[in-house]
Amino acid sequence: MHVLIGVSAGIAAYKIPLLIRLLIKQGHSVKVILTPDAVDFVSPLVLSTLSKQPVAIEFWNRKTGEWHNHVSYAEWADVLLVAPCTANTLAKMAQGLCDNFLLATFLSMRKRTIVAPAMDLEMYQHPSVKRNLMTLEKDGVMVIPPDHGELASGMVGEGRLPEPEILAERLNLHLGCAHKLIGCKALVTAGPTYESIDAVRFVGNRSSGKMGFAIAEALASQGAEVILLAGPTHLNSSHPSIRTISIESAQDLLTAVQQYWPNSDIGIFAAAVADYRPSEPSSQKIKKNQAQLSLELTRTEDTLAWAGKGKQAHQFLVGFALETSNGESYAREKLVKKNLDAVVLNVLGEKGVGFNSDTNKIRIFGCDGQDCDYPLESKVEIAKRIVDYIIQNK
Repeated sequence: MHVLIGVSAGIAAYKIPLLIRLLIKQGHSVKVILTPDAVDFVSPLVLSTLSKQPVAIEFWNRKTGEWHNHVSYAEWADVLLVAPCTANTLAKMAQGLCDNFLLATFLSMRKRTIVAPAMDLEMYQHPSVKRNLMTLEKDGVMVIPPDHGELASGMVGEGRLPEPEILAERLNLHLGCAHKLIGCKALVTAGPTYESIDAVRFVGNRSSGKMGFAIAEALASQGAEVILLAGPTHLNSSHPSIRTISIESAQDLLTAVQQYWPNSDIGIFAAAVADYRPSEPSSQKIKKNQAQLSLELTRTEDTLAWAGKGKQAHQFLVGFALETSNGESYAREKLVKKNLDAVVLNVLGEKGVGFNSDTNKIRIFGCDGQDCDYPLESKVEIAKRIVDYIIQNK
């Protein structure tokens, strides 16, 4: 979502940098408008740095002559949040006055506007303030009411701007995109592993990592902090709540999982881990001087089994099963054997299912006996379904 934040001249403006960081972490794009007097309460440089966007204050830059188009700001925004909204700005909005850039943008908004009033107790209780709030609500403006607490004057009562986490939560609720995994830490594995034969060759598989990356994005879009352990793949993620850590071998994966799984709430192990690795890989390239070459293979570490064995009560662990036949029986066996909360089954050979495909068709088996069969969809949509399943069953 495109969130436009209008900041008026109140002491509570000090909370806005933290709100910007939180909204961007949740995947929103943020721009900021300051009223001219708000610059005394919060630094435009700080807001611009955090939002990675220039901060608008005046209609035009007196030094460069550059014109700021308030209409383009209003057209860009999915929502305008005025926070803190002082009694002065509130009154001007209610009366349709337009003596600064923020007010001009408000009057140009075609989409929703939300105000978060913040002021001293007596001001907030004044009949004129209540009247202005009622006027704005009749005009379709949504109001995030202030919290009860200690105010700048030293008084205690209504008028305190909610904390950034609460503002973000209420904003997302108004937008219909409530983030249900805020505060959750998720661990996702994606892509193949490569097991070295020699200095240039390896044993691997055709996994692209698309499913795992889509799952990481779906988790982050719901507010989760995601550690993504990615095998060799050309994919990348720019979501600010996803930290990607590159791994190559099954041993690399196990080491990383042992580090990050104990502190995670959710684990989705979508990586296609090689089951075997060469017993004695060569440090040099093996020369092509024999008609035949035999490789002795050794079982790789079972990372999913390790995670399931140490799973704590608050953790929710999901594994994947890619089968060519007898998929259901293998999936149910894996569910029990590896102490999983759910297993996602793919049956290789079904139309639209396979490595490098942009679509997938899955069944999810839960430890409570659930059997959820989903139609062929894009991996992005499938990822959302998997995350929704976790939210409903965690």
